[in-house]
Amino acid sequence: MQKSIAILCAGGPAPGINTVISTIAKVFLKDGYKIIGIHEGYKNLFNGQAETVDINFHYADRIFPRGGSTLRMSRYKPKNEEFTGEFFQKHNVKLLVTIGGDDTASTSNRLTKFLEKNNIKIQNIHVPKTIDNDIPLPDMMPTFGFNSAKNEGVHIGNTIYEDSRTSGTWFVISSMGRSAGHLAFEIGASCHFPIIIIPEMFDKTKITLEKIVNLIISSMVKRKINDVDHGVAIVSEGVFHILDNEEIHNSGIDFTYDAHGHPELGNVSKAHIINVLVQRKLKSLGINIKSRPVEMGYELRCCRPVAYDLTLCTILGMGVKRLFEQGHKGCIVSTTREAEIKPLFLKDIEDENGKIPPRLVNVDTEFARLVLGDLHVLKPEDYDRAKEFVAIPEELDFYRILEWDYDPKAMLRP
Repeated sequence: MQKSIAILCAGGPAPGINTVISTIAKVFLKDGYKIIGIHEGYKNLFNGQAETVDINFHYADRIFPRGGSTLRMSRYKPKNEEFTGEFFQKHNVKLLVTIGGDDTASTSNRLTKFLEKNNIKIQNIHVPKTIDNDIPLPDMMPTFGFNSAKNEGVHIGNTIYEDSRTSGTWFVISSMGRSAGHLAFEIGASCHFPIIIIPEMFDKTKITLEKIVNLIISSMVKRKINDVDHGVAIVSEGVFHILDNEEIHNSGIDFTYDAHGHPELGNVSKAHIINVLVQRKLKSLGINIKSRPVEMGYELRCCRPVAYDLTLCTILGMGVKRLFEQGHKGCIVSTTREAEIKPLFLKDIEDENGKIPPRLVNVDTEFARLVLGDLHVLKPEDYDRAKEFVAIPEELDFYRILEWDYDPKAMLRP
């Protein structure tokens, strides 16, 4: 029976998935393998109802530059007792390639152990996918899809800023980034937004909605004393994931709650929440500034990959074959800036609980200091002029809110 390679995708989309699938198919097809694409991830893989597609050269060639995923995705995570080896034996699968996050990789490893226990020989190699750039890859390599999502975010962000300048209005953007603020930070830096807020900035103080609101109004007042009537604030959605549930519950915003009493943040616009709270605070201060919410998220996940990701995903796809030929399994394929292919084993990057800790934005790098030091926010030297708009400008001091030291000469976080 012809040997085959099976590919599945799980989680949410990221630009470059099709490029990875296309590359893997092409490099294995020329060696006589059959390429089986599995729809909906693990969802129907073990119940005999898996929907599949045979990927030939023309199929692979056509999808190479496209956004989205030609294989429909699912977040379904099977339990160990669901596993069977029937699909892999039936199709003579020699390699299972999974494209997804750490949960997808962990499921793949559990599955491999089950198959080994039942004497079904199969390798598994994982291609890490996220637009959040939060997987700790070697050489500080970006995760595939990040640069494409950032590029799309910058395009949208520049358009929003132009609307802001044209209409004399502020906009509050919430961007994707569940655990880390890479997207918000780099989109904000690339668009020269006057205020950027990411969870990593709250490294010396507890995060609250009031502090987030005050940071935005700090920028609004700073621009107002400089006769600038417009601006854009970008906030990473990750700030909501480190807020106390009580803090969210007491915000005055209506939420739906899950069975455990946690607010279901996915059902609401984070930008809307922040904007409402900003407007409430502005009205209490007697400051007339219009602001509008913009949720930036799903627009980024299925855009066409930019050239950087086309190249990166090609390298990763070819790297899958290299690692397969070297006999590796239970690993992530990774590369360096010199295009070296390296296996990255989960055991080497997971924490004591078996989870992969997210790679966070390092706010102490030169790049971060330059960006954060150039934000348009209130500082001690602005107090006298700011008193025209607020009675106690110290409450809106960017550095006091974050409890950071302030060096007036460097204008940067020391």
